[in-house]
Amino acid sequence: MTKILTIHQQTELENSLNELLSAYEVRQVFVLCDDNSKIHCLPLIAGFPCLKEAQHIIVPAGDEHKNLETLSTVWSFLSRKGGTRKSLLINLGGGMPCDLGGFAAACFKRGIDFINIPTTLLACVDAALGGKTGINFNGLKNEIGAFYPAKAVLIYPAFFRSLDRNNLYSGYAEMLKHGLLSSHSHWQQVLHFDPTAASTHESAGLILDSMSVKERIVGEDPFEKGLRKALNLGHTIGHAFESLSHKQHKPLLHGHAVALGLVCELYLSHKLAGFPLQELKACVDRVKQAYSAYPLQKSDYPALIGLMQHDKKNRDQHIRFCLLKNIGDILPDETATREQIEASLDYYCESML
Repeated sequence: MTKILTIHQQTELENSLNELLSAYEVRQVFVLCDDNSKIHCLPLIAGFPCLKEAQHIIVPAGDEHKNLETLSTVWSFLSRKGGTRKSLLINLGGGMPCDLGGFAAACFKRGIDFINIPTTLLACVDAALGGKTGINFNGLKNEIGAFYPAKAVLIYPAFFRSLDRNNLYSGYAEMLKHGLLSSHSHWQQVLHFDPTAASTHESAGLILDSMSVKERIVGEDPFEKGLRKALNLGHTIGHAFESLSHKQHKPLLHGHAVALGLVCELYLSHKLAGFPLQELKACVDRVKQAYSAYPLQKSDYPALIGLMQHDKKNRDQHIRFCLLKNIGDILPDETATREQIEASLDYYCESML
């Protein structure tokens, strides 16, 4: 199980890293950042004595760079600088460095250790946890990857102070998902959470609760054979929204796309599994309040459904969804017809546009 540490003081962060890095040679520690985390986050840890000889790998920021070319750059750096099977890679950044760095670690020398230090709310409650690593390929998100968990995840909410509203709300969408998968009380707490307060001590408990939902599910099903598919709630349609937005040159952040996907997939849950209309409306109201709707025409439906058909969860030519009978009452591996999916997109347009 991945060790999760929530840290509120810089001295605690240094002490935790000291302890975790004591098992590694100082010249075998590598820190992976993107252009953003290099500016906003690396200076906070680079001066720690335990990292004084760590070598820095800097990659371009943005999900469009989570690709084979960037991955090759990381491997080349590790090889050129004498990385061995006893090396440690520290991924400092948002979801892109966590996903890319985790996959780089999973493959280099057939697997080296890595630690995630997520610097965005989205990475904290999603990419840093659960052992899913990967890159995008042929226009499809996370098409190539591996299950390979981090040795530890260090949560330092002070990093979230550098985030703008859009990025904070990107992480909030995953918290909404975790609330839906958890309990009525957790769901109500998340509905009323203000993501702009994510860096405060008062918010740490709810963020950790959100992380714990994912950790519990992953612990029961680490390789996504059954229950872990619940974590795809909102993602089958959400990923399609995200991919379409990039193709149309109006890119959505991952969490914003997932929030829109939740609207559609809770509608499917209502129609196909009896999910309460009251809870559907509560989610739609919160999403409408927090996120901008992505403009969608009926002429976009075939492209969206085509993207859904490439989803890794699918089998037997059926598009798979996680649906809910109620809050926390999960049907992790369900199907819907093309007509039902189109009806959910109609509902999205009627509710959000």
